Parts: sequence; structure tokens; C-alpha cells
Amino acid sequence: MEISHFDYIIIGNGLAGLQLALKLSSDSYFNNEQIALIDPSTKSINDKTWSCWETTNSQWDKITHKSWSEASVITSKKKIDLKLEPYSYKTIRSIDFYNEAKTKLKQHNNVHFILESVISVNEDESVNIETKNHTYTATHVFDSRVPEAFINSYKNYITITQHFKGWIIKTQTDAFDENKIIMMDYRLKDGEQTTFTYVLPFSKNEALVEFTYFNEHLVEENVYDDFIEKYIDKYLKIDNYKIIETEIGQIPMTNFPFEKFNTKRVTKIGTGGGWVKGSTGYSFKHTEKKVAQLITNLKANKTPSSNLFKRKYKFYDKVFLKVLKDDNHKGEWIFQQFYNKNSIQTMFRFLDEESSFFEEVKIMWSLFSWSFIKAFFKTL
Repeated sequence: MEISHFDYIIIGNGLAGLQLALKLSSDSYFNNEQIALIDPSTKSINDKTWSCWETTNSQWDKITHKSWSEASVITSKKKIDLKLEPYSYKTIRSIDFYNEAKTKLKQHNNVHFILESVISVNEDESVNIETKNHTYTATHVFDSRVPEAFINSYKNYITITQHFKGWIIKTQTDAFDENKIIMMDYRLKDGEQTTFTYVLPFSKNEALVEFTYFNEHLVEENVYDDFIEKYIDKYLKIDNYKIIETEIGQIPMTNFPFEKFNTKRVTKIGTGGGWVKGSTGYSFKHTEKKVAQLITNLKANKTPSSNLFKRKYKFYDKVFLKVLKDDNHKGEWIFQQFYNKNSIQTMFRFLDEESSFFEEVKIMWSLFSWSFIKAFFKTL
């Protein structure tokens, strides 16, 4: 059996794995380190869309599919129009990210792509990684696989799922305001659950229309389709269109302690490391920040997973999750309060975990209700 040794092995070529590989390979500090990425997929299809907000130009501008400076949040009671400056809301197609990352990484002789599935990871003096046909060793492993313990015990924690399906539709005539996204539209509901529709207009006649749940129960695929169709008909008032692409996904929103699975030689990353923000499911910018912290830790000879999380934001996330789990119908009210009582810029700073204590107090005050008081003290 062939055995190959690498300084760093990254398991999984998703958002976290590729962002980490890009950072390692572009830093001269790691020029002499051998880096392997192991994944069974060539990452050659557009399987998701990532969105984020930024105030400045970024390394992702080249692959940004579209950006917007206006948004709206619509509830059954009101429409809140939002001017995002100095932020821009940006969307990136996963295929563009994968292609850009692979192109850049293949320029480095110390980066190796291994097209296999990992069967097991065992830690000793170094780390042994078993695939179907090979054994590899590494000084350190970055593992994006979700721990089995989460699959077996997530019900013991505050866990809901953000699950969704989206259609990219093309219309025969101009139908969208291409300068403005619909961040959340709560008018179309599945019973008393937290559900909303999300609309990203890529042009006047092309947009992503996505129906999303924040709850504990998954639904059959045709349920999303029915709601998307209804939304296009009733609220967008479009009757002539064709579906040119679809996407479907599930994102765990949880206070499960993923960080407990980090060891001296194995660091969990991405969804498997708890890098998805518990209260919202946002991951793109959080991944970028956590990758930067990992690199800082490696260069300082610290445990790579040191200081990846801020305790106060984990607490806030836990409170929001508790309310959404115990009073799922409250989601519409929560997000209406969020965006009606606070500026969008304050909200972006809060969701990016860059807010001041004063801003956090103001946000919490805007959500003052019996549900939140209960959740707050239960979480304490």
C-alpha cells in the first residue's frame, strides 16, 4: 500500500478547504510545505450560490456574479426598504469560485489534488488518513467532514435547519429591478413556521427565486417547488418564464460544540468545524476570517484552532436559536424588528461579529419580548 506524507492535508474541497488552500499557497511562509487536498469530487458543477456583504473591494471581486446597493425586507405588516451603502451585497456562484481556486492552486508545485474519499483519520505521532486505495500521513489535517457525533446527537442541542430550494428563472420581458434584492419576504407561509422567499435579480429578466425554511422539519422537494411557483405568480406577477437552473441545500443552525473535536493535529473546518453562523447560516465571510486566524496561529506556532470563536456571539446565536426552536412562528417578527429598529449597517456589523457593545444592547432591546426574556435566561 502506497504511503505519502504531506505537511498539511485538507479534507474536502468546499468553501473552507479551498479558501484555506488559497491562503496557505499564497503565503511565502508555507512555500516549502507540501499541501494535499483530498475530495472525491472534481468540483465542476455549480452546486450553490454564496452571498455576502462588504464595504470595500475584495479578492472575490473578479468572480462576483452580481452586486447590489439596495435591498428590501417584506413582512405581512410592512415593507422595509434598505440603502446598503457603504456596503454592497454580493453573490458568487460556486462554480466560479471552484474554477478560480483550482486555477490558482495548480500554479503551485507544492499543492496536490487527490481525487479520493476519506474512510478514516487516526491521530498518532502524525495523522494517518485512510482512503479506499491509499494511506497518507500528515503533520496536520484540516477536516471539513461533519463529526459523526453531530449526526447522532444534534437533538441534544438547540438545532434547527435552514433548508431551501431555488430556481433561476428567465422571463421573456423585463420583470425585475436589477439594482435591488428582496432579502426576505415573509408573505408566503407554510403554516405557522418561519419561511421566507429570497430574490436575487441578476438582470431585468433573470433572477434566483428561493424558498427557505428556518425550522426542525425537512420537506419533500415538490413542496419548495409549489411555493416558488406560487410566489412567482402571486407576488412577482410573472406568468411567462423558463427555469434555467435549480439549487437545493440544507445548512445546520446549531449550538453543537464542533470545536470540541479539534485536537493538536486535527482541526475541523467549515460546517464540520462550526464555522456556519448559528443564528443565520451565513458562512462566506466567516470562513474568510477563520482561515485568516488559522494562518496567524500556524505562523505563531499556536494550536491552529485557537481564538476562532467569540464567546459573546455564540451566546447571542444561542438565544436566537432558542426562540426559533421554541416559538418558530416568531421568525417573521424577529427579522422585522431587526431591520425596522436598527440600521442595516448596524445589522451587518452585528452579523459579521464586528459590532460594538452599545450596538448589541440596542439590537437586543429591539427584540425585547417575553419569548426573548425566557430564551435569554434559559440560555444563561
